[in-house]
Amino acid sequence: MLDFGSLLVERGLVSPRDLDEGKRAQGEIGCSLGLALVRLGSLAETDLVAIMAEMWGLPVLASADMPNLATVVEALQRTHSTVDWLKAREAVIWFAGALNGASDAPERLHVAARNPMDAGLQEAAEQWHHEPAQFYLATQQTLETVLVGLDAERAAEEEAIADSQDSRRLREMAEEAPVIDFVNAMFAEAITRRASDIHVEPFEDRFIVRMRVDGILDQWRMAPRSQFDAVDSRIKLLSGMDIAERRLPQDGRQSIRIAGREMDLRVSTLPTTWGESLVLRLLGKTSALPELRQLGVAEDHQLLLDQLIAHPNGVILVTGPTGSGKTTTIYRLLSQLNDGVRKILTVEDPVEFALPGVMQVQVKSEIGLTFAAGLRSMLRQDPDVIMIGEIRDSETARIAVQAALTGHLVISTVHTNSALAAAPRLLDLGVEEYLLADVLRGVVGQRLVRRVCDTCSRRVVGDTELEARAAAVPGAPRNTEPVWREAVGCAACGSTGFRGRVGLYEVMPVGGELQAAIRQRRPELELTRVAESQGYRTMFGDGLLKARAGHTTVDEVRRVVGG
Repeated sequence: MLDFGSLLVERGLVSPRDLDEGKRAQGEIGCSLGLALVRLGSLAETDLVAIMAEMWGLPVLASADMPNLATVVEALQRTHSTVDWLKAREAVIWFAGALNGASDAPERLHVAARNPMDAGLQEAAEQWHHEPAQFYLATQQTLETVLVGLDAERAAEEEAIADSQDSRRLREMAEEAPVIDFVNAMFAEAITRRASDIHVEPFEDRFIVRMRVDGILDQWRMAPRSQFDAVDSRIKLLSGMDIAERRLPQDGRQSIRIAGREMDLRVSTLPTTWGESLVLRLLGKTSALPELRQLGVAEDHQLLLDQLIAHPNGVILVTGPTGSGKTTTIYRLLSQLNDGVRKILTVEDPVEFALPGVMQVQVKSEIGLTFAAGLRSMLRQDPDVIMIGEIRDSETARIAVQAALTGHLVISTVHTNSALAAAPRLLDLGVEEYLLADVLRGVVGQRLVRRVCDTCSRRVVGDTELEARAAAVPGAPRNTEPVWREAVGCAACGSTGFRGRVGLYEVMPVGGELQAAIRQRRPELELTRVAESQGYRTMFGDGLLKARAGHTTVDEVRRVVGG
């Protein structure tokens, strides 16, 4: 029969190298091999629990079956046990009949633990009750829902951790097993929920962890403020920041391993009244960029984008707020241009994905490597295509236009509310009207809306006004049945009614009348009228077509882009 480690390797849950590292860490950490692998990020705890349940023949306790706090407190009083004793063994105890609450079942002691076979736990259970105890396996995250509550009851009696603790003490706290497990559970939950960002926010008597899923923040965990400094320090250690500096904002970035997956972690800290607010962005390492159609780009828009990047020179601008998917769209366009013949250079802050065959430069403002400085140096590297992460200032805007005039194709982003607002923005940054009109090849605007859940969404009948508006949108499909849907909510989508996101786009080539309007410095409203006369589809119009096709809802489109 295979031993535990060999079984993990055979099932493909860990690699032989991971197993060797886990065995080395096991002796150093002083825990089981499985927990060592989890704490190293080589194994997901849910996979560990499943294997242990199979080997020991024990049931796995679901979060929904955990006892309430009062029941556990009563069991502690009856057994004369302590919260610290339970925390040390990562266990929860309670007295009840059957797990399902059957009133006619005899009372038994129930014990849920990460390691139910712990000798001390087994011996104590025999002394606490005359009937044999029922043991369960449980993940740290499941147990934490009760253990954190027990801690919270004691929090008022404990002194808050002093703000003046030195870096050595903070490091010691950050390396304690409960803190490591809390942060690992936070990352594991973020991956399970497909979260793009994690927000850790301190308040006077507690701190809250929230996760942004499909653009919407949702609370995951609330914990006592006394635990915050240790969690804060652990996150800062992982991201390579100074754990002793809590007065100034910091930014950090590191590659980490979570449940066997390689992730890029970007962390930003901001000092607030009750401690540092942390925002963590999780970026999965992947070499496969989604196709434009997977991003939500319609066929007619894809043809326009193909025409834009076919220009040998000029400026293409992609607009939208932070988190609207601009970088992914641009990377997809760069991948299409990356044919081995062109020299492609990028200057970004930060470099979010590695593009094979593309020279990528990371902005480092602290040493003078700004967008403008990087762009000036790039022009001496004989590029064909230049990507600028963002045009923020007059100098970068002027250099970008000059690069386009000298025969380069420049792709960049600008923060505006619509695609056609990009031209007035560059004019405001000091670019001359006649130069911008000559080099601007096209503008793209985008937003992300939540996609309705395939499992629970249901079809509804669209009203006459909506049908008429959708039919009037440029590029609207003809002779196709509408599939209007509404969000419902189920377990698969976390009861939100939505799962995943889809892009809404505006794409407009610049030429003829638009060039003339830019030369005359016409306002955005007039630029839009000119574009609409040439078949320009606004973001709301694109959203209306996606709602008609059943990808999202009209309410979701209105939430994101108005209309």
